[in-house]
Amino acid sequence: MHFETPLEYLESRTFDEISVGDTSSLMRTLRPEDVKLFALMSGDMNPALAHAEFRNSGLFQDFIAHGMWTASLLSTTLGTQFPGPGTVLIESTLHFARPVTIGDTVTVRVTVRQKFDHNHHIILDCSCLNQDQLLVVSGSAEVLAPTEKIRTKRTAMPVITISDKYARLQVLVKRADGLAPIDMAVVHPCDSESLKGALLAADANLIEPILVGPEQKIRSVAEENGFDLKNHRIVNVKHSHEAAAMAVTLIRSGDAEALMKGSLHTDELMAEVISRSSGLRTERRISHVFLMDVPTYPRPILITDAAINISPVLQEKVDIIQNAIDLAHVIGTPEPKVAILSAVETVNPKIQSTLDAAALCKMADRGQITGGLLDGPLAFDNAVSLVAAKTKGINSVVAGRADILVVPDLESGNMVAKQLEYLANALSAGIVLGARVPIVLTSRADTAETRIASCVIAALIAHANRSRQKAS
Repeated sequence: MHFETPLEYLESRTFDEISVGDTSSLMRTLRPEDVKLFALMSGDMNPALAHAEFRNSGLFQDFIAHGMWTASLLSTTLGTQFPGPGTVLIESTLHFARPVTIGDTVTVRVTVRQKFDHNHHIILDCSCLNQDQLLVVSGSAEVLAPTEKIRTKRTAMPVITISDKYARLQVLVKRADGLAPIDMAVVHPCDSESLKGALLAADANLIEPILVGPEQKIRSVAEENGFDLKNHRIVNVKHSHEAAAMAVTLIRSGDAEALMKGSLHTDELMAEVISRSSGLRTERRISHVFLMDVPTYPRPILITDAAINISPVLQEKVDIIQNAIDLAHVIGTPEPKVAILSAVETVNPKIQSTLDAAALCKMADRGQITGGLLDGPLAFDNAVSLVAAKTKGINSVVAGRADILVVPDLESGNMVAKQLEYLANALSAGIVLGARVPIVLTSRADTAETRIASCVIAALIAHANRSRQKAS
């Protein structure tokens, strides 16, 4: 006989109601948050379970569950389904046959082997199989079964989110430990957040800010907010447009090696950057990348392009992808996995983004895009979720493990990035690539933390540029 418990209630099977051969089962799918939460609760920070660096070493393909996570499913089955509420676990012996990775679906089964009338003990055979019907755990359990019927309403469990944005910011800042601060022209820092971000980045030893804008206004903002300008250089200009032009001039003269947008419109700054006569163009298409540290995703993820190129064509997407891959290398991902997004996973002639994705993947095969692993078209869920990818039968090294998300156009990319920031509590950084120097291109609504995070990325890029120049 196989027992199933109604979802709304937990109801025990008494000792007298149970017969040898009776079974019960429970099914669960391992998710990334399960791995994190178990590590947090147990204090077991085994790198095989929690660290991306160890996972990428080749010992394991994916994050794996702690063995006791699977064992806990057995306990859940015994305590909530069969025998159910009132059951006391006396002893268990388990053998762990193979690891459980994210996206695996485990089916737990318990079967009554023996009953003992004198003490109401029951011995059950236990097994756990994955979605491929391969044995994960086997063993036995001895329990004290309830002698009286217990029926209770199932308690709704709270949703748990593990997130500390400040701690994640500090981890990001540490990436620049040991690097000398870079000279950064801060363009028109005439509001509290843009000025605060520049000063905090300076305090973190990331940048030496050159404040370009109306000096009186900059000093007024500093005084109103209690900011100490110390001995930071101020280049006095009349207005924001002149500030943008002067900042580009500082780059071209070698006085600065990075730009940061302050309280001016993006178009105003970028018009000076892309000027063919006096700007900062290279042979590469200029594009923007969001670096997002999302609490529910196991690694930082890059999203491009969500701020510069409105509706990029195929050749422009080549540069957009290459810029993002180069950035991934700088931040420590030697072979980033690039997911080219669309609404579907198959090539559809009616959806241009799927055609572009197929062409881009083939271009990568032919060496026209280098340094990363490309796959597409992929829908968003299949790009970031191993569970979704496995459910849909997508066999890909990129699916569910993406380091870079290439969006079809600016609108979709901006929405994805802003949703992650405001609804998923993601720590974000924004950087413009493809120009002579990195450009911190944040929104006027962005916090100082976002500006600091962006400065970290700019500093890493600037130092990488220095190394390349020395090598050449």
